[in-house]
Amino acid sequence: MEAAAADSSLPWAAQCLGAALFAAALCVAALGVVLTLLRRWPWCSCHVCRAYLTGSWAQDFTNLGDWYAHLLRDSPTGTVHVHVLGCTVTANPANVEYMLRTNFDNFPKGKAFAAVLGDLLGRGIFNVDGHAWRHQRKMASLELGSVAVRSYAFGIVAQEVESRLLPVLAAAADAGAVVDLQDVFRRFAFDTICKISFGLDPCCLELEMPVSRLADAFDVATRLCAMRGAAASPLLWKAKRLLNVGSERELREAIALVDELAAAMILERRKLGVAGSHDLLSRFMASAGDDAHEVDDKYLRDIVVSFLLAGRDTVSSALTTLFMLLSKNPAVAAAMRSEAGGGDGDGSTTPPLTYEHLKRLHYTHAVLYENMRLFPPVQFDSKFCAGPDVLPDGTYVAGGTRVTYHPYAMGRMPRIWGADHGAFRPDRWLTGPGGTFVPESLYRYPVFQAGLRVCLGKELAVTEMKAVAVAVVRAFDVEVVGDSGAAACAPKFVSGLTASISGGLPVRIRRVVR
Repeated sequence: MEAAAADSSLPWAAQCLGAALFAAALCVAALGVVLTLLRRWPWCSCHVCRAYLTGSWAQDFTNLGDWYAHLLRDSPTGTVHVHVLGCTVTANPANVEYMLRTNFDNFPKGKAFAAVLGDLLGRGIFNVDGHAWRHQRKMASLELGSVAVRSYAFGIVAQEVESRLLPVLAAAADAGAVVDLQDVFRRFAFDTICKISFGLDPCCLELEMPVSRLADAFDVATRLCAMRGAAASPLLWKAKRLLNVGSERELREAIALVDELAAAMILERRKLGVAGSHDLLSRFMASAGDDAHEVDDKYLRDIVVSFLLAGRDTVSSALTTLFMLLSKNPAVAAAMRSEAGGGDGDGSTTPPLTYEHLKRLHYTHAVLYENMRLFPPVQFDSKFCAGPDVLPDGTYVAGGTRVTYHPYAMGRMPRIWGADHGAFRPDRWLTGPGGTFVPESLYRYPVFQAGLRVCLGKELAVTEMKAVAVAVVRAFDVEVVGDSGAAACAPKFVSGLTASISGGLPVRIRRVVR
């Protein structure tokens, strides 16, 4: 009887002990936060830090990026310090080149960045430095530079456009329905990247618009990881992760689902075999040879997640803002339609959607670049200064400082783009012979990064966006509707690793009358 009583009291004792440990952990976490804030604020009385911590910037600006753009325009050097974040933010092209090329080794991703995204990205190419990064980049460069892979990828894009995207838009046009174009493009990009990268079809853009557990979990995970990076102190999210509460518990559950579904993808790919397959995962598996490290499932899982991040959200983000702008600039859409129609310029013929045809569309190329100048899919990118340094504009950067270059703000800098930097003007890119497209320096336009970390999938992404843009403007007029900020070309973005419009992009689709 006594033994039974002792056994029955054990859970109660364990609960008391657990509660005591939980309370102690909360006290330690709270103390850490207080000490951090006391160290950084209010002793830092600058208006930038106070505005960031209190959120008062939101009284005058729609997005945090707009506030940064304002600060950087007012700065004589195009660089500002946000002391409470331990961060230096720059929109100075000379600084960008120094970080990404000249003194590349002193500006790695860094351990702090790896910690923020490590649970999601693992040891994938976007989250590592040194040998691991060089190895993965070499592998990815070989595969993405392959003519066979590019041909395979373009075939998938063309098929997805014709068999799924256009029918979905046609159904909406015929029904007179309002659709969320951002959701449509995310589904399109998700199907496409899964086919290209893994040789598997999640069928997200079927007419029934099925729900994808992987896509939803990935959305949650990227949003919550971005919240980590925006926190005034890493102690905040680290304490919640330790206690498995709040946003960190939600993140853990989302990543667990991503891991489960990524493992299922890898298993399915192994069952189907990799010999003769052109999808990127198969080629990574095949090229790994007998090296056990290279074919480890965790390594492959990190590749899967990296491909999803690179190929889905960036493309869908750029396409969403593109059609938001075209809705307010119908003359630009008409010019794209005329160019895509054929050499006679009257749109009376419809050339097939081929890689060679798309390459000749200089005006459409300029429209895409002008869209991403104003609305880059990745609005900012951070590195960590390994050792004390001085940027070309004279800014001193202490070792361990986060240094962020800000493409969103750079697209709004008059010293880079002139007095009309806020205008959507595609012809600013058409300065070559006969009005052909001429790219800007990647250090002035780091939408695809630059230097040694320049995006390897740049050409594939631009070709995919061109294919979608041409196919849609040929067949449809797109009108943004509703009272949202997006309807006035002033979208509010949600927190995330890539730009995503809050509330989506509600549009009405109409068939083009020929």
